[in-house]
Amino acid sequence: MTDKINKGSSEEYEKGKTFIIVEIIEYIPNSVVIKTIIKKTTGNVTVSSFDSGEALTEKTSPFDTFIQVIDGKAEIVIDGHKHQLNTGESIIIPAHSPNIVKANVRFKMISTIIKSGYEEMS
Repeated sequence: MTDKINKGSSEEYEKGKTFIIVEIIEYIPNSVVIKTIIKKTTGNVTVSSFDSGEALTEKTSPFDTFIQVIDGKAEIVIDGHKHQLNTGESIIIPAHSPNIVKANVRFKMISTIIKSGYEEMS
């Protein structure tokens, strides 16, 4: 697991400007890079790059998290079950589920968390 996280800009990405998501974040050797696209109290969208061999420490979120791999291959472990995602594939990590994001080979992903709407569910 790594604690080598290179946080890109924590500000939102420029609105009204076209961009190619896979090109706005670079791979950095021996690092995980995280860049914020949108950050609101109701949720956020980030794009991340993981160098080969890197991983995030296991965590649990109180919200569902949508993950889409946009380059390479990711290993997502949810409640101890391994999922291999290739470019273009997605998965939803359920709220309150312990999870780990690993890079056996380098990859880039989009992560979306929506925090509102939970109060309406019973």
